[in-house]
Amino acid sequence: MRKRVTEHSDGENVSSSSRMQTKTTVCQEKKGLAPCRSKFWFWVKSGAYALCAIFIMMPILEELPEIIRQRVYYHRIRAPFVFDLSHPAELALNHTINMYLEPEEGISLGIWHTVPDDKWKEAQGKDSAWYHRSLKDGSPVIIYLHGRTQTRAAKHRIGVVNVLSSIGCHVLSMDYRGFGDSTGKPTEEVLTKDAVWLHRWAKEHSGGSRVLIWGHSLGSGVATNTAVRLMEQGVLVDGVILEGAFKNARRAEPQSHFYRYSWTIKRLILRDEVGDMIFPNDENVKKMRNPLLFLHSEDDHLTTLRNAEQMYQAALSVQDDKRVRMVTFEGSLGYLHNGLYKDPRLPAIIKNFVVTTEEMS
Repeated sequence: MRKRVTEHSDGENVSSSSRMQTKTTVCQEKKGLAPCRSKFWFWVKSGAYALCAIFIMMPILEELPEIIRQRVYYHRIRAPFVFDLSHPAELALNHTINMYLEPEEGISLGIWHTVPDDKWKEAQGKDSAWYHRSLKDGSPVIIYLHGRTQTRAAKHRIGVVNVLSSIGCHVLSMDYRGFGDSTGKPTEEVLTKDAVWLHRWAKEHSGGSRVLIWGHSLGSGVATNTAVRLMEQGVLVDGVILEGAFKNARRAEPQSHFYRYSWTIKRLILRDEVGDMIFPNDENVKKMRNPLLFLHSEDDHLTTLRNAEQMYQAALSVQDDKRVRMVTFEGSLGYLHNGLYKDPRLPAIIKNFVVTTEEMS
């Protein structure tokens, strides 16, 4: 009996053990299969979400080059934000007229013509024909080429215009293509091309008056490109003033690592437009043979003083210090990149340079 019982018990134990092993194996198989299925559906869902995101983002991706272009030139940023550029008198420029010139078919450039201060009373209520005739009064004409953001109505640009007008100069303030109310899209080539065209226009309408070029920040690159391009065509610019100039768009030395990284990304995305954007001030000043004045603030936060000093030395290697000058402004004054127009010494500095260009002509 005991033996049978024992055998029966053993049989039940073996059978139970087998069933338990089978269940364990099935459970293990199920447990192993569940993570596989979970991962599979995770990747299916992720892929579906990615496709949806790409579909939604396609319109934005198509516009990415234009978005990045605006980060290069900032030509869509306007200040004042709501202002009719055709009415400069609303910004206290009551001796200024707005005009639109066409360097080529289909392109319109918004330009302000400001007459010398001593003509402001006479200028009241005058039309464009009077302003055009006034260019022939023998006063120097200065083409003002601004930086990469905002418009000709920016506060610091109006400040520069007022300084130049106060020393007896006509000022032509141009908004590049795509800036302000000018049509088209900005590139290095078209900015240079339009500045060359405006210089010719000013020469033709000024009756032989001196025509100088003032370039600030990005405008410094346009100014030196223009001077070199005109020289190649046999025309020597009467004088060039570079304010807050950078050395070279590809070799610029911004003050922070963020700007260096940002510029690298822009060049990678816009290879054709940004990658080819050079504005080689450092090379251009070695080619230029016209009087040249550098203006730079020691605390300029966008273009280092070292950049300007290196370009100054490069210009001195081909011209003497009578034709090439540099004036720096103390960092303690807090002018940074846009504030040189505030300095009370600036009118005398510019007037002296303008007079010198006449003696050298």
